[in-house]
Amino acid sequence: MLLLIQSNSMSIQFTSRPSLIAYVTCGDPDLATTRDIVLAAVDAGVSVIELGVPFSDPLADGPVIQRASQRALQHAISTEQILSFAKDIRRQSDVGLILFTYLNPLLRMGLARFAAAAQDAGLDGALVTDLPVEEADMYLQEMRQRNLATVFLAAPTSTDDRLKQIARASSGFVYAVSRTGVTGARKELTDDAMKLVGRLRKRTKLPIAVGFGISTPQQFAAVGEFAEAAVVGSAIVEIIERNPGKEAASVAKFIGQLLAPSS
Repeated sequence: MLLLIQSNSMSIQFTSRPSLIAYVTCGDPDLATTRDIVLAAVDAGVSVIELGVPFSDPLADGPVIQRASQRALQHAISTEQILSFAKDIRRQSDVGLILFTYLNPLLRMGLARFAAAAQDAGLDGALVTDLPVEEADMYLQEMRQRNLATVFLAAPTSTDDRLKQIARASSGFVYAVSRTGVTGARKELTDDAMKLVGRLRKRTKLPIAVGFGISTPQQFAAVGEFAEAAVVGSAIVEIIERNPGKEAASVAKFIGQLLAPSS
């Protein structure tokens, strides 16, 4: 039976459990290839795409996404270009679209200008990875005026009080970080993720997505036992890195493996 959980943003729909949220670094290896990858991922069954804004100092990311950011920045990819790119994707698909970014590019653009441009592009919302919920008032005001989802990260080390603040500030879904540290594929999924989701359930009715370290069909399926969605990032970015010239097809094949029913 299909489980339909819909957020405040019309395009964020988790129609299976777990649904797949796929991260890509925009402009790696170039924007034309990113477009092909995104559309192939959508055709393969992804529910939400996180469009990563390349950043010069991605402290929350491991070496795979750091390298992707460096490659993209060689093309001088800007936030404005990515917003235009998102608009192009939206014309072709109703997939959930979230901008995944650090705060600095938004401050450079201006929060009000960014929110207006994000709405115009057809984005569903954003996740600002280094914006503490305690300092997010201006950001929340601008995003809410535009009916844009504000996705926040919750970590296993978050206190109960902080989880309450995150739940209150979040819309669309809550991103539960499966473990402490930077992004990157891992061989095992820790118990921390399940415990964190359990704590969040007491504080929000929003869908919960688990990310950081998910790279195998077994890990992906395991997340479905306790969360609505799983985020896969580094594993996809690494496939892009390892398959020059056939990035889109390789990503689509991997997504098919993740989403294939287990026997």
